[in-house]
Amino acid sequence: MQIKEHIEDDVVVLALKGNLMGDPETTEFREKIKDLVRDGFLKIVLDVSKVKWINSSGLGAMISALTSINNAGGDMRISNVTEKIKSLFMITQLIKVFKVFESNERAVASFKIDPVSGKKTEE
Repeated sequence: MQIKEHIEDDVVVLALKGNLMGDPETTEFREKIKDLVRDGFLKIVLDVSKVKWINSSGLGAMISALTSINNAGGDMRISNVTEKIKSLFMITQLIKVFKVFESNERAVASFKIDPVSGKKTEE
């Protein structure tokens, strides 16, 4: 598993590549999220366009990441979901838990929209 990080404004985009299937991948992913939250980065986008497969351990790591970020007052989005991963989210009903976007740009922009009014917030 490779994790590439880049920051757009106050949003961290993590591009994941490979499989998210147990150790050592899930441990590396959890540590990355823990480090980001500790450093105050609470808006995180996971780009999964290059993730080949996710098993139950990987899904658990993603749920754990979302919980950690939410508990710190932040939120997480998932972008560039392939059909294979989307069907996995549908089967497991996680499509109702994760906020999924078709591109990094839309996922990043979604952090700037007020969830109540649906309008763009001021910086």
